Amino acid sequence: MTVTEDQAPVTEILRAMAADDEVCRELVDAARTHSPEVARLTEAESRWHVSAMITAAGEWFGTFDRVEEQDFAAALLLGIDRAGQSVPMTSVLRGVQAALTRAVEITVDRCRSAGIPDSLLLTAVLRLKEYGDALQRHVIHGYRSAEQGMPHAADETRTRLLRQLLTGAPIPSPQDLARAGIQPDVTHHCLVADAADPAITRLLARRLAALRALTALVDGHLVALCPRLPRPEELGSLPLAIVSPAVPLDELRPVHHLCVRALGIAHHHDRQGLHDLTTLAGEIALADQPLLGAYLSTRLLGALNPSDDFHHQIARTALTFLDHGRRLDQTAAALFTHPNTVRYRLARLHQITGQSLTDPLPEPLTSLHWWWALTTWLHPAPPTSATLSRAAHSGRPQWGLRGSQLRQVRAGARGASETHQG
Repeated sequence: MTVTEDQAPVTEILRAMAADDEVCRELVDAARTHSPEVARLTEAESRWHVSAMITAAGEWFGTFDRVEEQDFAAALLLGIDRAGQSVPMTSVLRGVQAALTRAVEITVDRCRSAGIPDSLLLTAVLRLKEYGDALQRHVIHGYRSAEQGMPHAADETRTRLLRQLLTGAPIPSPQDLARAGIQPDVTHHCLVADAADPAITRLLARRLAALRALTALVDGHLVALCPRLPRPEELGSLPLAIVSPAVPLDELRPVHHLCVRALGIAHHHDRQGLHDLTTLAGEIALADQPLLGAYLSTRLLGALNPSDDFHHQIARTALTFLDHGRRLDQTAAALFTHPNTVRYRLARLHQITGQSLTDPLPEPLTSLHWWWALTTWLHPAPPTSATLSRAAHSGRPQWGLRGSQLRQVRAGARGASETHQG
């Protein structure tokens, strides 16, 4: 895309407006003033949409692209959100038109202050009107799609192929994928989200569809193939979700499996929101070795008492200390306490275990071992079927398991043995 020399000043003005909090506030105020139904929503509900749409206008204005080729994802999302919030269409459009009118007024004022000639200013206003008309059409389209409950650009054939692509056999042929609109030679981000709440899941699916993603429910999770990485603000207040790097189609099955694993681990640690798959790489790798983690936890933290609340507080402080680069001030801020309190808890850990985290650690793996041990101690993973079998049939105690886990191991193995004998 090429920006002409004449268009450049207006383009920069629009880009500056998108980054100006005061301008965004004025446009939001205009929408809320002219639409009481929009005014009942919080200001934050509208601020992101306003900023995204001005940014898109600035990017498009300086090019020769046809307006139909512009990305109107923010407008589609606005329509989807307002439909989900039961704001009447007429009220939505009143708010949009008021914000667009105010945007043109501010643009004209700033262009005149910058000495831009009237001839170029008239061209700018006409192009902004063209953009505003297209924006309103996309708001309406997003609203109608949400009303009809039909995800944008997704149908039953694509949904079936997505399920088959990720979990079925055989893998769909490139010809079948291409006929369904899935380009075999294009990389995609795999997003896997919690689908426990049907209403939130439907809203998230519509938002993803507005971003040209293909969505389906697969094994109890909402799964989407995204042509680009979604931004958290584009997805709104979403449930826990994991998104992968962009991968070719032949890597989607293993990356989908990794995303599902990451989702379960993030659930176990009570996380929320959108997470990049690679930020959970360590947890995924270590979670596949629960018995080894339990052994390590016993070796380093065997003197801690799982039934002692203060020992849990010590362990949480130590783990937070490692997560924040062994910085006392950052650890204290994360725990909403004083650095001296952090120092005291780490000193008590030293007294109980005989090892200090505040002294220089000999090698990076030592930090990894401590992090793994503390994570395992605070969040013990349930025994797997393989662990149950090994523990029940060995004549030795499983030192990596706590007493309650060991009892669970033996009880589970007895049940498995009785079932087998029956």
